[in-house]
Amino acid sequence: MAREIQSPPLHPINTRPSKASQAIAGPPPKAKIRWDVLTIFAGTSLISLTLVPWWGFAYGYEPLSILLAVIFLLWNGLSITAGYHRLWSHKSYTAKWPVRLLFALGGALSVQNSIKEWCSGHRRHHQFTDDPQRDPYAATRGFWYSHIGWMIRDYRSGKTNYANIKDLERDALVNWQHKHYAILSLSTNIALPLIFGLTWGDPWGALLLAGFLRLVICHHTTFFINSLAHLWGTQPYSDATTARDNPVIAFFTYGEGYHNYHHRFQWDYRNGIKWYHFDPTKWLIKFLHLSGLAGSLKKVEQAKISISLAEMQLKRAKEGVKRFYAFDAFDEFRHMTRTDVLALLEKEYASLIETIADWSRIRQEWVQIRKDALQEGWEKHEIRRKLREIETRLRAHQRDWSTLTAHFA
Repeated sequence: MAREIQSPPLHPINTRPSKASQAIAGPPPKAKIRWDVLTIFAGTSLISLTLVPWWGFAYGYEPLSILLAVIFLLWNGLSITAGYHRLWSHKSYTAKWPVRLLFALGGALSVQNSIKEWCSGHRRHHQFTDDPQRDPYAATRGFWYSHIGWMIRDYRSGKTNYANIKDLERDALVNWQHKHYAILSLSTNIALPLIFGLTWGDPWGALLLAGFLRLVICHHTTFFINSLAHLWGTQPYSDATTARDNPVIAFFTYGEGYHNYHHRFQWDYRNGIKWYHFDPTKWLIKFLHLSGLAGSLKKVEQAKISISLAEMQLKRAKEGVKRFYAFDAFDEFRHMTRTDVLALLEKEYASLIETIADWSRIRQEWVQIRKDALQEGWEKHEIRRKLREIETRLRAHQRDWSTLTAHFA
């Protein structure tokens, strides 16, 4: 993951106004409205709510125009999640230039600013998560602010600071997209839909669907990651920030809804780590890797994930124990004091962590021995047997631990 450089303090000590001067000057002025941003949001929304349905009733839309809107929606959505977010912001994998170019153009299509601007703000978001003064879209300032309000006014927390994207400033493609961002956005959002629409005789229909309506949908599904994904869901890996996991949000955000995991392990190319998690961005990156168009996929060790889960289960169980005055509701704890139960939780947690460490060690041996073609067959067989045994024991241990902590969580 790219190294992040601390932003300078908002109010240097030697320039901070005194209380007396503050009283004379009055309250600080409200952040100015960014009329360019407000015009884009209001204009595209108004067109989508009025002209799009009216044109549909009056003239109808060609099927190819509808298909184009879907393709553009996938293009700009995945360009943000797989490109702006996981490739450039977190460097969770590398990609060949055709993929990077496609993502750069799709990012311009999404009208969410250039790669440099977007990634700088996102890295600050991770560096100062929930800090109302330094996180550009801090969820602690409310749903409206984190969803869209932070862009409509010129807040200090949103000021651009390229100190944390030195790596991206050395990227020729990133600099090219930043320099030509305005023309790229206009071309992809207006010219492309019109040109495609002309080929099948529906230029205005294509512009309304693939240009305006698609853009509004793209904006708000992306903004859900900053707002809803910090307000609605579970926190299985960490409660250090407001980030939450929510499969419903993941469905609308190309897999980004597993946000609690992402904030805990932001360098992982995955957000949804289970096979059944809806994370099309992860699937796209994996496909690009298998096709030779992406590499260096970063993936968190399963042992670290399991430990994070166990830590949160222990924390919630201990908090639950402290709320109980008696344990008569549970036969197995009837004759135990609160201190006894807390000691039991600590003991079982330590035992589980030891089992996870054993499993991780044996698994590493197995991975290494598979790479070494000179190892004898019987040695490979022995390591595989040990790995299967420890995996069975670990699964049983995790089930018992989940059952125990569930009593008090």
